[in-house]
Amino acid sequence: MMENTTGDFAQLELVSTIGFAGCIPGGLMVHPDEQHLIYSVGNTITIQHITSGKQRFLVGHTDNISCIAVSKTGRYIASGQVTHMGFKADIIVWDYETCSKYCLLTLHKVKVEALAFSPNDKYLVSLGGQDDNSVVIWNIKKKEAICGSPAAVPSSGTSYVVAFSNHSDELFVTGGNKTLRVWELDLENRKIRPTDCNMGQLKRIIKCIKVAEDDKSFYCGTTSGDILEMNIKTRLFRHHGPQKDKFSLGIQALQILKTGDVLIGAGDGSIALLKNQTYKRVRTAKVDGAVTSLTLRGSGHQFFVGTQISQMYRFNLSEFTSELINTCHYEKIFDIVFPHGYSDVFVTSSKNDIRVWNTNTSKELLRVTVPNMDCNAVTVTNDGKAIVSGWSDNKIRAYSPQSGKLIYTINDAHNKGVTAIATTSDGQHLISGGGEGQVRVWAISPVQQRMLEAMKEHKGSVTCIKIRKNDEECVTASTDGSCIIWDLKRFVRNQVIFANTLFKAICYQPDECQILTAGTDRKIAYWETFDGSQIRELEGSKSGSIEGLDISSDGTYLVTGGADKLIKVWHYGEGSITHVGQGHSGDITRLKICPNRQWIVSVSADGAILRWKYPY
Repeated sequence: MMENTTGDFAQLELVSTIGFAGCIPGGLMVHPDEQHLIYSVGNTITIQHITSGKQRFLVGHTDNISCIAVSKTGRYIASGQVTHMGFKADIIVWDYETCSKYCLLTLHKVKVEALAFSPNDKYLVSLGGQDDNSVVIWNIKKKEAICGSPAAVPSSGTSYVVAFSNHSDELFVTGGNKTLRVWELDLENRKIRPTDCNMGQLKRIIKCIKVAEDDKSFYCGTTSGDILEMNIKTRLFRHHGPQKDKFSLGIQALQILKTGDVLIGAGDGSIALLKNQTYKRVRTAKVDGAVTSLTLRGSGHQFFVGTQISQMYRFNLSEFTSELINTCHYEKIFDIVFPHGYSDVFVTSSKNDIRVWNTNTSKELLRVTVPNMDCNAVTVTNDGKAIVSGWSDNKIRAYSPQSGKLIYTINDAHNKGVTAIATTSDGQHLISGGGEGQVRVWAISPVQQRMLEAMKEHKGSVTCIKIRKNDEECVTASTDGSCIIWDLKRFVRNQVIFANTLFKAICYQPDECQILTAGTDRKIAYWETFDGSQIRELEGSKSGSIEGLDISSDGTYLVTGGADKLIKVWHYGEGSITHVGQGHSGDITRLKICPNRQWIVSVSADGAILRWKYPY
């Protein structure tokens, strides 16, 4: 389980997040003040100003957020999370103005599936996941549960979605796999009473529900790609469509406009405006990735779309045109690098792509895509003229940082993927490590790339390579439990370090008389470069391996991150923790202190990039 104790250490200040959990249904919302977007990144909720982009954060969950709801008045935000099998999943209600916890509600097992506020902020209804499958209604003022009930009859499947009526605090709807129910709250007897809706012969899996403004009917989007319209009063089926032209991969998100027209987002990335009653398509557009969120801004002249591959779009309703406002990685990020001595941009690598980001604005500047391949390692040459990357298809590729144009490719550079990469300061040599354990030295120019030597001593995958400033030596870390210091003039090993661990990260101390290592034994070790002897060992984490390690350019502080999802700042000389940062919900895979020592940027397995204020 996650190490959740930040102890007595000072908190690192989170400055900005790049990321959006696009897989959460309805996970992108516009606050009722119409000025802020609300969405989650891992276990952090981000409140972002629509025009200025300024962010505030709600941090308190111990694992990934699974659902978010905003009250009609905008006073409260509620969020539910997932947790480990056998444990209870928390719901946190936040006070929007102060960005503080209002209360913590815990009853559901393993996962909170969906949340909804009653129209006057009196109650919150929560839906448990498939291991729990219960509905609970909470009194917000008293911060306690009123009552609960199984979400569906045993013969039907999981319930996925809940929606409150627009005018009554005592009426709400739930839907899911072959289940659709209207519930009434009987406050005197502390009971919620469900009525199953009569859907005739139709069997549907419902993924989204929207109640009409007048509360007379509600609309359900299904995985079959059609819409069901139900009468709230009679619980009877009113209408369904479109009959022929159904939406591919199901309707995942739905909104009703003031005109009664229906706006839908589908699993194939379609956005469509459908005429009231007839469900005829009036306007259509396409975005990248399955649509998971649709949220209206005010009367709906503008709306926002969130997709499964972590993209956010702003749409103009009258012209039905869109602009991409937020992008991020949606898979594990393998590496991050700052150009030599330059802090305004950084480069990240992930599945399918390499991206270049502006450090200060968090905007994406460039994307280089290689479909279905993992970019395991990335570096920037010292002159800043090439981004050099190592890929899972055994190739090394170099790109122009301005245009993203391919400069050269080295085919079959390694056998089991290129897993680590580094360039010399003069830019004429490249050192690569592979999944088979070889370390190879290449002479490179845009015209010709030739291998000078293959050094075969590691038995496991090479995880990290660092080169000395004078280009005469390099150190490589491997999962075979060894780090080797190589002579780059004679291509032989100078020293070898052994430890009972899989080494994940390594770096030279700035004066290069010591090296630091970290890995799966949760230890940070200091070693003498001269003879490979160990000087010191620190307990780096109480749970899980250390994946990322970096040292400040003045050698005073180092930062670590890993499977405990915490960022720790250490005093190098004293070997003590000074600051801890909590915000990631995926394992931290890499982190870097920027060259001007202003920020720490960390990346994780869930695709999030977090920027922290460097505390010194």
